[in-house]
Amino acid sequence: MTTELTIIDLTPEDDERVRQAAEILTDQLSVGYPTFEEALAEVREMLAPERICRAAIDDDGNVLGWIGSIPVYSHAWELHPLVVRGDRQYQGIGTALVRDLEERVRERGALTLWLGTDDETDETTASNIDLYPDVLAHAARLQVRPGRRHPVDFYRRQGFVVVGLLPDANGPGRPDIFMAKRLTPVTLPRD
Repeated sequence: MTTELTIIDLTPEDDERVRQAAEILTDQLSVGYPTFEEALAEVREMLAPERICRAAIDDDGNVLGWIGSIPVYSHAWELHPLVVRGDRQYQGIGTALVRDLEERVRERGALTLWLGTDDETDETTASNIDLYPDVLAHAARLQVRPGRRHPVDFYRRQGFVVVGLLPDANGPGRPDIFMAKRLTPVTLPRD
């Protein structure tokens, strides 16, 4: 399948693409967005003027995937969410969306892009165990379990690193995994 990929701003006025983005969100992240209405509310929230919401579309104008970002700190933006239509995964769309988003937040002065990726289904070595008292040691050793798929591997390929864990964020043994990537070289002051 050779489809031309274009990345555009998703806008509130584009009802059809907003609907498609919500369908992709509930199809791919049904744990967080079990209904179309919840997914639609999330897409609309991401369309706020201070946020970034970008969509990858095919040559027919259909949404293949989308990505958002939220300014959380003066120099760090949160990547939230990233979803690609199920039949179009593993074709470089997610990578293209991440690269595009990195450029957009860099233009707004971001030095760091960060994200949280839950493990609610025992896909990583950080799930179904007690992470206390040495949470950071577990973060340093975090791996995707053999035979499983988890977004941690995708984000590592994009240059993100695990920077922390929030134990039990989604219930006992179900952590949130924090990852970050430096976007712009920095010069630190010397003592």
